[in-house]
Amino acid sequence: MRLTFLGTGTSCGVPTIGCRCYTCTSTDPHDKRLRCSALVETAETRLLIDCGPDFRQQIMNQPFRRIDGILITHAHYDHMGGMDDIRPYCQFGEINVYADPLACQGMLQMLPYCFAEHRYPGVPAIQLHEIRPHEPFRIGDIHIMPFQVMHHDLPILGYRLTSDDADLTYITDMKTIDPAELDYLSGTRMLVVNALRQKPHHSHQTVSEAVDFAHLVGASQTWLIHSSHDIGRHAEVNAQLPSDIQLAYDGQVIEL
Repeated sequence: MRLTFLGTGTSCGVPTIGCRCYTCTSTDPHDKRLRCSALVETAETRLLIDCGPDFRQQIMNQPFRRIDGILITHAHYDHMGGMDDIRPYCQFGEINVYADPLACQGMLQMLPYCFAEHRYPGVPAIQLHEIRPHEPFRIGDIHIMPFQVMHHDLPILGYRLTSDDADLTYITDMKTIDPAELDYLSGTRMLVVNALRQKPHHSHQTVSEAVDFAHLVGASQTWLIHSSHDIGRHAEVNAQLPSDIQLAYDGQVIEL
């Protein structure tokens, strides 16, 4: 299984429009962060996690081949605002999109023309699948277990994906998690989880909270995502983190 970080930034991206802070003025490409999205691929299956407004830019550098499923974490625009840009992939067939009931409703409101009785030619052909926490399903050779985390007071989905000997857990926008949900993460080998910045935030984990969570889960390697310009520069933050917990960067490829 291969994981490609298409975007590792928060809702405003990095650099942030109009900002001249220490991070936003960095010339290090690791400090350029598009909105969060990832590709998970095996030899026969290709999944996209979230499809934000930067999707077109993110996917241009990737091979053009079928996307077997899109996993949506939640209904916020920075995680599904690029859905209209999947239309070129519809030449391979309908795009299967998996989301919880709230995100499904958000998609119907955001893209009503895709679900109209009489659709005009060229709109994305989306097959929407409503999923719920703890109800596993399979796409190709990847087994998927959705579980629930809290984005402040909004319940959203995290995903555990397994195939052959690969085991990946992907979480974004989490602030808290019910202890009962940790059973669904037990034994995972690779963890991807959000770390917004150093200072506290009402709906996102800080770096220290993400580190504590990584230690609780006990994965062999943890990659931090959904980071804002307030987190600091990539190289300097990573130098202060344990070697098994590091900031991910856009375009990074991990072989599981």
